[in-house]
Amino acid sequence: MTERVGVYPGTFDPVTLGHMDIIRRGATLVDRLVIGVTTNASKSPMFTLEERLAMIARETAGIAGVSVVAFDSLLMDFAEAQGASTILRGVRGVTDFEYEYQLTGMNRALNDRVETVFLMADVALQPIASRLVKEIAFYGGPIHRFVTPSVAREVADRVERIGRKGARP
Repeated sequence: MTERVGVYPGTFDPVTLGHMDIIRRGATLVDRLVIGVTTNASKSPMFTLEERLAMIARETAGIAGVSVVAFDSLLMDFAEAQGASTILRGVRGVTDFEYEYQLTGMNRALNDRVETVFLMADVALQPIASRLVKEIAFYGGPIHRFVTPSVAREVADRVERIGRKGARP
């Protein structure tokens, strides 16, 4: 029997409880789930690629069949290199779906041997976005409901080094 490999791509800056929900559920759909960590040129990351790889590897250590790999190529080329037949994408709402729908069409044009599977985020986790977690943290707000305790500490440490917005001199 052929091993079913899936790829879950993203920047994961930082990895949130929403990401972890998709990873846990996605890992049950395939024999091996590769978390593909990339850098998006249109985003300015809080954490380096190496820091994000380490963060996700630590957070997913207890999930069977999950590996974490960096990539800097077209997603479909990365999926092919991993032997993946499935791309896993998390969707929080209509806005995500519209973007993902367009992306899926382009990806299918590049490689129609790889299928995209959408997982709806858990209702309680749908509002969570890495971008918003960082913004809340930069303004001194609590992020403990959106990320694991260890990720919350890493974000707080980074914000402390960078400097919090709205802080008084």
